[in-house]
Amino acid sequence: MGTVTTRELICIGCPMGCPLIVTMEAGEVISVTGNTCKRGDVYARKEVTNPTRIVTSTVRVSGGDADMVSVKTKEDIPKGKIFECVKALKSVEVPAPVHIGDVLVKDVAGTGVDIVATKNVESI
Repeated sequence: MGTVTTRELICIGCPMGCPLIVTMEAGEVISVTGNTCKRGDVYARKEVTNPTRIVTSTVRVSGGDADMVSVKTKEDIPKGKIFECVKALKSVEVPAPVHIGDVLVKDVAGTGVDIVATKNVESI
C-alpha cells in the first residue's frame, strides 16, 4: 500500500470556486470531493497529474499604431513550460498590421501550441 496524500484546491471550472479535496495514493487519484459538478472532478484530476495553463503576454510590433500587441497561447500548455514560453516571447517582434487570431509564433517553447494575437494593430 502506497502513501495516501491529500491536496486542497479551489476549482476554477466555473465562478462557484468549490473547495476540492483530492485524495491520492502512489501518484494516482483515488477520489475528488467538494465539487458540485463534473467539471470540478475533471479539473482536480488534471491539476494534480498534468497541470496546464493558458498564457497571456505581449509581443513587440514594428510599424504599427501601437508598440505592443496582446497575445495568448491558442491552447493550454504544461504549467512547467510557462517561464520558457514567456522568455521566448521577449525576443519576438512582428510587423504591422496584426489581426486578432493571427499566429505570431508557431510551436512556442516546443509545446506544439501557437501564440495568437488577441488585439488588432494597424499599420501607420
